[in-house]
Amino acid sequence: MSDAKQNTRNRKPAMRKPAPGTTKRIFGYIMAYRWRVIAIVACILVGAAAQAGSALFLQSLIDTYILPMVGATDPDWGPLIRAITLMGCLYVAGIVASWLWQWLIVTVEQGVLKKIRDDMFAHQQWLPIRYFDTNEHGDIMSHYTNDTDTLRQAISQSFPQMFASGISAIAAIISMLWLSVPITAFVLLFTVGLYFVVRAIVGRAGRYFVKQQHWLGDVNAFVEESVNGQKVIKVFNHEPATQKTFDEKNEELFEAAAEANTWGNVTMPVVGNMGYILYILLAIVGGAMALAGVGNFGLSGAGPLTLGTLISLLTLSRSFINPLGQVSMQLNMVMMALAGASRIFQLMDEPVEADSGTVTLVNVELGEDGRTMREVDHETGHWAWKREEGDDGTRSLKAAEKLHGAAREVALKAKEQAVTSPDGRYTLLRGDVRFTNVTFGYDPAKPVLHDITWFAKPGQKMALVGATGAGKTTVTNLINRFYDIQEGQILYDGIDVKNIRKPDLRRSLGVVLQDVNLFTGTVMDNIRYGRLDATDEECIEAAKLVNADGFIRMLPQGYDTVLAGDGSGLSQGQRQLISIARAAVADSPALILDEATSSIDTRTEEVVQAGMDALMKGRTVFVIAHRLSTVRNSDVIMVLDHGNIIERGSHDELIAQKGEYYQLYTGAVELE
Repeated sequence: MSDAKQNTRNRKPAMRKPAPGTTKRIFGYIMAYRWRVIAIVACILVGAAAQAGSALFLQSLIDTYILPMVGATDPDWGPLIRAITLMGCLYVAGIVASWLWQWLIVTVEQGVLKKIRDDMFAHQQWLPIRYFDTNEHGDIMSHYTNDTDTLRQAISQSFPQMFASGISAIAAIISMLWLSVPITAFVLLFTVGLYFVVRAIVGRAGRYFVKQQHWLGDVNAFVEESVNGQKVIKVFNHEPATQKTFDEKNEELFEAAAEANTWGNVTMPVVGNMGYILYILLAIVGGAMALAGVGNFGLSGAGPLTLGTLISLLTLSRSFINPLGQVSMQLNMVMMALAGASRIFQLMDEPVEADSGTVTLVNVELGEDGRTMREVDHETGHWAWKREEGDDGTRSLKAAEKLHGAAREVALKAKEQAVTSPDGRYTLLRGDVRFTNVTFGYDPAKPVLHDITWFAKPGQKMALVGATGAGKTTVTNLINRFYDIQEGQILYDGIDVKNIRKPDLRRSLGVVLQDVNLFTGTVMDNIRYGRLDATDEECIEAAKLVNADGFIRMLPQGYDTVLAGDGSGLSQGQRQLISIARAAVADSPALILDEATSSIDTRTEEVVQAGMDALMKGRTVFVIAHRLSTVRNSDVIMVLDHGNIIERGSHDELIAQKGEYYQLYTGAVELE
C-alpha cells in the first residue's frame, strides 16, 4: 500500500463545515428546471395563501355569521352555508396546490441528481491516476450513493418544505398584523427567544451531520476493501483484526450519527412545546384583554378584541410556530445534504489531468523516399506524429542542444534517428524512446528515479528488472504520462512526450498490466475494449494470436459468454490471456508488458510466449518481469536499483559481467 493511500486510510474525518458556495451550486443545478420551479413556487404560494385565508376567515365566520345567529328565533342559514362553502373551497385549493408541487418536485429532483451524477462521472474520467491512488475506492463510491441520496432528500423535501414553511409563517404573521399589532408584537418577542434556542440545537446537530457523512464514506471504503480482500483475510486468519477495525470505524459512525440525530430529533419537540406555551400565553393575554375591554388595533383598523379575532389569532399563532418548527427540523437534513454535496463538489473540483500537448497521432501513407508523408483517414500500417501548424520541430532540437553530457548525446541522437517529413510537421512513429536526466518522485521530496538517462531503439525488446521498489513500473508510468516528471525529458521519436496529446500518446502504447480488470459483458466485449471499432473477426484473430482462442471456445457460450464480477468464473491465467488479447486487438505500435505472464503457470507461459512473440514483432516493447526466464530473449536488459540504472546489456553480456544481473539470475541474491 502506498504512503499516500495509507495516510488516506488512517485519516480521521474532520468536523468541518460544508464548503462555501455549495448551496449556490446546488441551486444552479435546480434552476435548469426554472419553469417547473416557478410552477412549484406558485403552488406553494397558493397553498400558503389558502392556509392564511382560512385562518382569517374564522374571524368573520364567528363574528359575522355564527354569533349573530346565537339566540335568534328564526336564523337564516344561507349566509353561513355560503361562508362554509367558500372556506371549503379555500382548503381544496390548498390541497390541490400542495399535491401539484409535490408531483412536480419529483421530476426536478431526479433530473438534478441525474445531471450531477453525469457531471461527476464525466469529470472523474479525466482525473489523474494520482487521485485514484490516494483515495479509497469505497469512499469515491459513497459520492454516488450516500452523498447523492442526502441531496435527493433535500431537493425533494427539505428545500421546498422550508420554502413552503417560510411562506406560511410570513403569511401568518401578516394576517396577525392585520388583526392585532400588539398581539403580533408579543408573538414576535417570544419568537426571538425561540430563535436562540433553536439556533444552538441546529448548530450542534449540523456539525455532527457533516462528521456523519465523512465517517459513512470511510466505513464504505473499508467494507469495499474487505470484500475485495476476503480471501487474504481468511488465509491469514485476519477476521478478528478486520472485525475490530470495522467495529472501531462503525463506532465512530454510530457516535456521530447518534449525536446528529439526537440533536436533530429534539428540535421539533422543543419548537412544538414552545408553540404550546405561546398558545397558552396568548390565550391568557388575549382573554384578559378581551375581558378588560382593552382596545385593539391592527392593519384592518381599531376596535375591541372580539372572540372571533382572538380565535383567529390563536389559530394563526399555530400557523406561525409550526412552520418555524418544520424549518428548524429540515435544517438538519439540509446540513447533511450540504455535507454530502460538499463532498460531491470536492470531487468535481479536483484538477483534471493537465494536457498541454499539441502533437497528435495520425495514419499516413509513405512516399517512395520513405520521408514524404500524406495524412489519410484509414489504417495504412504507418503512424506518424503530427505537429501543429507552424511547428517544424526546431523547438525540440534547440531544447536538446541545451542539454549536457550523455543526456545531450541521447537527445540529439533521437533527433538524428527520427524520420521526419520535409516540412518538419510529420515524424514517423517508430517507437524510439529515450530518457534524459529524468528525476521523478510520487512525492517530489522523495525521488524514486534519480537523474536516469537511457534509450530504447525502434523495434527493441527492452526488459526492466530489479527488486521490488527499484522503479520498474514507475518507468512505464512515466512513458504514458500517468505521472509527469519533475526534471529532465522523455523523448518519443525525438518529441518530448509533454508535447504529445495524452490520448494520442496512450493510443500508441498497448499495455498489459499485472492486475487484470475485466468488465461486465461478454468475452468478445472485453477483448474489443482494446479497440471499440474492432470487428468480431479481428477480436478472434487477436485471441488466436495469444493462444486464448482454445479455452474461450470451451466456455458455455464461447465468445458470447457473459463475464461478471471481474471474470470471477475464470482462472487467473485465463483472465490474463483475455487482457493480452485485448492489447493485441488494440494493435498499438509500442507495448508495455507489466508482469504480463506473472499469473500464468510455466507450462501455459510457454504457449502464451509464442503468441506474445508474434504480438511483439516489429514493435518497441518494454517488459517488466520478476521471472527472469521471461526476459532472456530481450534485446536489452536494464537493471534498476533504488531508482538508478546500474547495468545495461543483453542477457549474455550481463551474465558475462557477473554483476547484479548475474547474481539475480543465478539466485545468489533474491529479487526481493
